[in-house]
Parts: sequence; C-alpha cells; structure tokens
Amino acid sequence: MTIREAEGQWQGSLKQGSGRLRLGSGVFEGAYSFPSRFEDGPGTNPEELIAAAHAGCFSMALSAIAGRGGHVPVRISTVARVHLGTSTSGPTITRIDLETEAEIAGLAPEEFQRLAESAKATCLVSRALAGVADITLKAELIATTAPDEIRRT
Repeated sequence: MTIREAEGQWQGSLKQGSGRLRLGSGVFEGAYSFPSRFEDGPGTNPEELIAAAHAGCFSMALSAIAGRGGHVPVRISTVARVHLGTSTSGPTITRIDLETEAEIAGLAPEEFQRLAESAKATCLVSRALAGVADITLKAELIATTAPDEIRRT
C-alpha cells in the first residue's frame, strides 16, 4: 500500500496566526494564514492544494482511460477551481470546477466527452471529495494530428 504524507503547522490565533504546509516529498513548502485562506492574502492554503491534487489526478485518469482505448494523449491540461463558501457547519468547499483541454488524436468530440466524464467520476481525488455538493466539468478536445502524420512532415 502506498502512503503519502504532508505536514501542516500553525502558530497563534486563527486570524492573527500563521502556518506552513510541507509536502512529505519535500518538493513544496509554503506559508498559509487566515488571509491566504479566506481573503486574498499572500501564501497558499489547503483548498489550493486540493485544487492542484484534483487537476493532476483528473489529467492522469483521463490519460489512462484514453490510453486503454488506444488513444495516447499528446497533452492534457486541467485547471481545478475550488470554491470556498459557508454552510450551517461553517466554511465549506461548495463546488469544484474542472476545466480541461486535451490533444488526443483519433477521438470524436462525443467520445472525448464520455471519457472526460468517466475520468471525473473515477479519479481518486474526485472519489475522495465525494462530499462536495457540485463538481463541474468543461472539457475541450483540441484538434491534433495523428502521431504518424506528425513524423512524416
């Protein structure tokens, strides 16, 4: 079983305090605070890291699903926007918008949409975030040349 870890530290009160987030791999460490999380202050926040995880997971899931059908993507670029709002329980992730653009040769737009919806439903992070009320998807297939045609030119 694979285990991933990250660390969050916090010092001080909720509104005046500050913290640091660090990925276990060491490739990222950043400051966070009340203003970076609930306002427009400098630094990162947990929701931004969730967005990064969701964008990366979705892109890999779409690549895997397309590849199983014999369509290896040239490129997949996904942006995830995590909306932070309130509920009766307090601050809540109310919606996540996934917007992806992919270059995949040999796929009809309708088939691409079906594969993108499947990736949204099955990616590990989407499943982990099942409690989010609304996860939207906008998927665009970019016209591309088949790999054999690229080599001939």
